[in-house]
Amino acid sequence: MSARTSRGGPARGRAKPRGRTNARGGGGRKPKKLGLLESVGISPAWTRRLGNWALAGMTCAVIVAAVLAFRLPQLAGIALGEGVGGAGFTLKRVEITGAQRVSRLAIYNVAFDQDSMAMPLVDLAATRARLLRFGWIREARVSRRLPDTLVIDIVEREPVAIWQNNQQLSLIDGDGVVLEPVRTDHMPNLPLVVGPDANRHIGGLGALMQAAPRLRPQIAGATWVGQRRWDIHFQSGELLTLPEGDDEARRAISRFAMMDQQDPLLGRGFARIDMRDPRRTYVRISREPGAIVPPAAAAPDPGQPPQDLSRTI
Repeated sequence: MSARTSRGGPARGRAKPRGRTNARGGGGRKPKKLGLLESVGISPAWTRRLGNWALAGMTCAVIVAAVLAFRLPQLAGIALGEGVGGAGFTLKRVEITGAQRVSRLAIYNVAFDQDSMAMPLVDLAATRARLLRFGWIREARVSRRLPDTLVIDIVEREPVAIWQNNQQLSLIDGDGVVLEPVRTDHMPNLPLVVGPDANRHIGGLGALMQAAPRLRPQIAGATWVGQRRWDIHFQSGELLTLPEGDDEARRAISRFAMMDQQDPLLGRGFARIDMRDPRRTYVRISREPGAIVPPAAAAPDPGQPPQDLSRTI
């Protein structure tokens, strides 16, 4: 075998390239696929930066969530407050002003009912909220006086009437708030209001009293009738029936006060005076046998003037 034959010859010894050749001479490599951010014109360097920032933000969010979940700020604040309390700033005294009817012992119990006696940790808002649950307390102001005193200023409610409902007597204020039960043997000198939800309409009754102030000393009580109107009871025994509606009732009681001033109606034995009709007034006498209505007292006779005075005139 010759040397040319062993080398394979020039025709058979050359390896042919596999695959097709790119027309532009770029070989057989496929073009690189672009990312979403790169497709809108953001460079790969900025893409990596945005990814790092997003990762850092997620890490911070996880850390903050863990801190809040374990209440680390609250625990740090409690530890600081306890440290201040350990330096002598602890709750030892309570100063109360304005409490006349509410129990002072009950106020002390509320004031000292704290999770921590350290003055920075005394919960003023919660203490005030618990005090306002007492019926007698209208307003309460709670403040600290360092180093060891809690100051509580109480504004009490004023009773204006006795409310009778379901055979129970209770003191109520001008807003209808129930203050405390009333014993029948210790009845205060206050008007009696009767009926379901009469306490919620005590403000309307007060407006009626303002419309006829001359009648107020003679009123013994009132009944809230049918959830719509008032009946007024007088100490002399009469019952004044008022119409429905605040304006109508005020006009009716004002008209009655004017009539009673011109020609007294109270104390003459009338059982009922009905003013529900704005055009006329109906009067009913007592049903007791022999009951009569005495005439109105005539004006006293001034008599004859003295002789010397008549001569002078």
